[in-house]
Amino acid sequence: MNTVIVIGGGPAGMMAAITAADKNKVILIERNEKLGKKLYITGKGRCNITNYKDISEFFDNIPGNPNFLYSALYSFTNVDTMNFFEAAGVKLKKERGDRVFPVSDKSSDIIHVFQEKIKEKKIKVILNTRVKDIKCSEKNIQSVVTEENEIIEGDYFIISTGGMSYPQTGSTGDGLNFAKKLGHSIVKTVPSLVPIEVSESWVPELQGLSLKNVEFTIKKDKKILYQNFGEMLFTHYGITGPIVLSGSRVVNFNSSLKGIINLKPALNENELDKRIQSDFIKYTNKDLKNALNDLLPHKLIPVVILLSKIDPDKKVNTITKEERKHLVHLLQNLEFTIKGLRPIAEAIITAGGINVKEIDPSTMKSKLINNLYFCGEIIDVDAYTGGFNLQIALSTGYLAGANVSD
Repeated sequence: MNTVIVIGGGPAGMMAAITAADKNKVILIERNEKLGKKLYITGKGRCNITNYKDISEFFDNIPGNPNFLYSALYSFTNVDTMNFFEAAGVKLKKERGDRVFPVSDKSSDIIHVFQEKIKEKKIKVILNTRVKDIKCSEKNIQSVVTEENEIIEGDYFIISTGGMSYPQTGSTGDGLNFAKKLGHSIVKTVPSLVPIEVSESWVPELQGLSLKNVEFTIKKDKKILYQNFGEMLFTHYGITGPIVLSGSRVVNFNSSLKGIINLKPALNENELDKRIQSDFIKYTNKDLKNALNDLLPHKLIPVVILLSKIDPDKKVNTITKEERKHLVHLLQNLEFTIKGLRPIAEAIITAGGINVKEIDPSTMKSKLINNLYFCGEIIDVDAYTGGFNLQIALSTGYLAGANVSD
């Protein structure tokens, strides 16, 4: 029986180990004190395990090398993921955007399933152990060397150490360094699914304000690079939230960008104008600053009035048609300058990683090293929010584990 060494005990590594254990002896090495450390904090601790959309729709939500993932996602689909956990006793639910969570809202339930499967398959788990080197000759890896200088030999090796995001969970780029030493080229790692920093001074005034059912657009000159509908949040440095995080990816590859929030995307310009006129009739003798409470969150009103350049103490029954039209435009085009992204350490996902041209997409096997496989975030693949990235981890982990000794 062959011995398979899996380096990295995140979702991809655990799935690879579980799958490989059907035909092999498996050793899973994890640098942290427990497996699945990053899983504990995904989905704000609720664990957005996958997405309910048809698997064919996943590719539209994967901006980072979607075609490379065709075999992986069809070999272990989102349905397979849901069946895997439900068969183990974890009830799942579907939420907004087809996101799938455990009914309990506890990531620990998902991790418990992995732990039980690992125990059931008699996988040897080595915790609190960091691999510092990989010994290789003639395109074959012989062993790994730990920081304690222990040599662990194996016949096949799977690297699933993650990217560069959330380094406190162990993703510090070790696997990328190993891959580079073994001859693989690395596509520059950049933050993806990360908050956006904004230049305008009025943005920090809105810190803590959450907006729902708004449309967020990123433009370069007149070209729309990204547009999405949903939830967002203002912070002291800029903006975050699901639609912002997904949009952050285009910021990596472009400069001189503008962000635009449509606060009332369900209404066209005329409908919004009529709505404002109706409110102005209702509050006909009030100042503008006291006449927008039905239309906007309280915290947003002074900012909108400031940007409109209308006197906040002006009676609404004296506001001109031109001023009202300008207010309508502002509510649907709240524009700001994108300064950049928060650091990669704050990113949910890393874009970049091992060049996919050097990995066999049907097996996750290295094209350069005979007995080496990769899975998960270490590969140059990434997706938008919504459970897609976790599904990629599970699918590539499954494919690597299923093919590791064939």
